[in-house]
Amino acid sequence: MTEATTEAADLGQHIAAALGPKVRAVALGVDMLTVEAEAAAILDVLAFLRDDAACQFVNITDIAGVDYPNREKRFDVVYHLLSPKKNRRIRVKVETDEVTPVPSATSLFKGADWFEREAYDLYGILFTGHPDLRRILTDYGFDGHPLRKDFPLTGFVEVRYDEAQKRVVYEPVRLVQEFRNFDFLSPWEGTDYGLPGDEKARGN
Repeated sequence: MTEATTEAADLGQHIAAALGPKVRAVALGVDMLTVEAEAAAILDVLAFLRDDAACQFVNITDIAGVDYPNREKRFDVVYHLLSPKKNRRIRVKVETDEVTPVPSATSLFKGADWFEREAYDLYGILFTGHPDLRRILTDYGFDGHPLRKDFPLTGFVEVRYDEAQKRVVYEPVRLVQEFRNFDFLSPWEGTDYGLPGDEKARGN
């Protein structure tokens, strides 16, 4: 183990010992330490990581959603924290579903505000205690959450400016050309015709 890897492993043991059942697992990955926490205890976990002398993760750099639609709790909420003093990063993950909110981290990190709004907008992840949980990237009246894996590729409506009405209009999506059907075969396999250059591959 390198010195940095040993330090990260020691930090993981320190976090697991201090937080007990609030933490489900601590793993040392290729790039950083990952803490899997209970969603209900996320504020306690983040506060500890921010305030503990061995951690000092005082900066929140990102909050992201990840969608696993086949799972009962389909979403991961992933927090990335930075400790400028210790020159370390850490990842914290919690699981939730479409209806169970996660406590908002805005009381601990002001920078969590827009990240949580983005996760709500794009995935539909709910946060309790957020001061202004509104959409931030999609348009007014947008239907659905576009980064969910079951969201249709074409969306539900399209937006354009109508010169006759002098305003933006919303219309159902109409595709000019149907989606192509892919068979996922290599273009050099499974065809009953030859392609230029095939004779070289066959040694003719």
